[in-house]
Amino acid sequence: MKSKLDQINESFIRDGASKITDEDLSEVIAKEKEVKGKLTGALEKFVGEVRLFFMLIKDYFSGDYRQIPWWCISAIVFALLYVLNPLDIIPDFIPILGQIDDAAVVFLCWRMIGNDLQKYRRWKDGKAQIIEATIED
Repeated sequence: MKSKLDQINESFIRDGASKITDEDLSEVIAKEKEVKGKLTGALEKFVGEVRLFFMLIKDYFSGDYRQIPWWCISAIVFALLYVLNPLDIIPDFIPILGQIDDAAVVFLCWRMIGNDLQKYRRWKDGKAQIIEATIED
């Protein structure tokens, strides 16, 4: 099993991300509830990261936030589609182990795009503060 998990590395993410299309972006946004429904077991600790992934790709898709390279967006979409795929490196029907590869892909994606995620988070937090200030006025 370890040799299968060894396949999950930055090259694996970059290769998968290089094949992502605009249609894949639309598909993953449409399947948000399905992805979030799979955040149990080994994936449960990534709820916050996946929530941030969805906020970012929705803001990118709507054109509200474009200060991020496409490869970051495509890496997120690849990771989320990977979570949805029941027959990935370790099939999801294998108890416990079936989620470890999904968790590894989400974690590695998060680590690879961490700097860009932090920039997005600061932008999002700043936007929220502006909205709050406007409402209070």
